[in-house]
Amino acid sequence: MRNFIIGVVVTLAVLVLGGGLVAFIGYVDTSAELRPGNLETYVASEALDASVDRHANKVPSPVPETDANLLEGMTLYTMNCTACHGTLDKSPALLGSDFYPPAPHLINDPPDDPGWQTFYIIKHGIRWTGMPAWSKHLKDDEIWKLTAFLSRLNNLPPAVQEKMPKPAAAPGH
Repeated sequence: MRNFIIGVVVTLAVLVLGGGLVAFIGYVDTSAELRPGNLETYVASEALDASVDRHANKVPSPVPETDANLLEGMTLYTMNCTACHGTLDKSPALLGSDFYPPAPHLINDPPDDPGWQTFYIIKHGIRWTGMPAWSKHLKDDEIWKLTAFLSRLNNLPPAVQEKMPKPAAAPGH
């Protein structure tokens, strides 16, 4: 049994050292033009969810979802998020698609995460993705308004829907 345990430990050490050697001598291609593989995507997604779940305060929004607050959230989105996450008229964001991993197009595919999770991600950012921490640029109540707007994209009140621009026409039409 002792030899088996030693064999397992040695095997794991060789794998870790071999992986580190491959990375440190430059065999891992870090080009942002490559798409992440399935394993990398899975591990990164699970790690992000676990980290946010561990570190975020699971509190409800202290900001009511009034028309005025949702409209302010829409304005904040327009001013701060469209370059990476797409415009309100559903036009793609050229900058966000070049990130590694690509930034999600939030208007076409709104987040379905709990509000506290969206708030945490906006406030603190996501390391290694291009998603900045907005805590130095937006106040907490502004982040909550932005969170409310994103959370309600598929169910905005009529007064807010009226202010949303119509989807952009396809090129050549």
